[in-house]
Amino acid sequence: MKARVLVVDDDASVRASLALLLKQRGYASAAAASPAEALAQLGGALATHPFDLVVQDMNFSRATSGTEGLVLLRDIRGRHPELPVVLITAWGSIGLAVEGMKAGAADFLTKPWSNAALLSAVETALSLRGVRAAGEPALGRGELDQRFDLAGLLGNDPRFLRPVELAMRVAPTDAAVLITGESGTGKELVAEAIHRNSRRRDGPFVKVNLGGISPTLFESEMFGHVRGAFTDARADRRGRFELAHGGTIFLDEVGEVELAAQVKLLRVLQDRSYEVLGSSVTRTVDVRVVAATNRDLNEMVARGQFREDLLYRLNLIAVRLPALRERGDDVALLAAIFLARAAESYGRPPLTLAPGALAWLGAQRWPGNVRQLRQLMERAVLVLEEDELQAGALAALADQPAAGEGSGAVPHPGSMTLEDMERAMIARALEHYGGNLTRVAESLGLSRPALYRRLEKHGLLARGDEPE
Repeated sequence: MKARVLVVDDDASVRASLALLLKQRGYASAAAASPAEALAQLGGALATHPFDLVVQDMNFSRATSGTEGLVLLRDIRGRHPELPVVLITAWGSIGLAVEGMKAGAADFLTKPWSNAALLSAVETALSLRGVRAAGEPALGRGELDQRFDLAGLLGNDPRFLRPVELAMRVAPTDAAVLITGESGTGKELVAEAIHRNSRRRDGPFVKVNLGGISPTLFESEMFGHVRGAFTDARADRRGRFELAHGGTIFLDEVGEVELAAQVKLLRVLQDRSYEVLGSSVTRTVDVRVVAATNRDLNEMVARGQFREDLLYRLNLIAVRLPALRERGDDVALLAAIFLARAAESYGRPPLTLAPGALAWLGAQRWPGNVRQLRQLMERAVLVLEEDELQAGALAALADQPAAGEGSGAVPHPGSMTLEDMERAMIARALEHYGGNLTRVAESLGLSRPALYRRLEKHGLLARGDEPE
């Protein structure tokens, strides 16, 4: 049965244009010229032919504040909470977009709209409605493996499987997904799984480490440049978004993007359009966006370090991956898997973990999460000669005290500031790892660019150290 869309706009030409566009895509539609007419149609339609989605304007008089549209949106959400609403207006603003998304809008577009962007918003909102209304009980690992391709995603703990299931349920849509979690929790693996289980699986999957792109190169890297755009531009260059056309672009470490670059990123996410550096021709792109960060973007918004409208564009669906210490028995399971893989890779007979070693592994905090555990198991295979690994040997290899040793004392409140503690911890890590910045970054749960910024901030960047 065709999805039915209610178009609410006081402009008859807009209503006619949207009705034709929706009809061409196979949707049935009806129109309303005012909020009162829209609510009346929604109330009457629910008895026989309910609507599946609303596309509504934000202004219905000479006022351009968007207040009328927000009131209508809240009325619709209050009466029909499962009904998705896509907002569209000629008076777009950051505040209006954010207020609309906070009030429950599925998406926000500005006039003149892009037909492709509007149809994508409609299709995504309808797809997500089915996901959110499914109401099925949580699936176990076996059921998830039967339904989805979860290659590389290891673990059975429900606290890990729940966010993975959410990611897989929204994978067939074009919804933007924001994956959060500490470093080493598997955000990139989940992003790859979203792509493999999507309709774009045969298209490109382009990974972009935003923390490793300097602000001066952001436009060239992301949108490309033409020959002669700047001094060293000796040939045309395709940007990451162009390379991802028809597929998925994975924006890793999105919290590291500078504010000036966030504006440029927002435009391509909102309008699916961009301009190549050195060219005035606007290009469009068909791409699904998955982003990831280990930072608290809401806190960054509060501090003025991250645009709130960009955050709402990125986190239509938010997936938080738990830290390894939150995943119960998965520590022992993953350790055994990594140990077996490393032994096979390095030509050693199968190794086992003594009960004490398993207890020690389960008691660790694992600041580097799954990545840190995997690296420890690989080092154990390379360094230790025993066939059954003991707690003491693993503790010594990890440069950590065995159970019961060491206190990990924290300074008394008031004795030093958080900045003092951060500087002291970085300095200690630098000394401990002999200045190996890769290991220092991993041990502190930071990306290398983020570590460099802190080294500069605290005056710890040695002469000759330069960001890669």
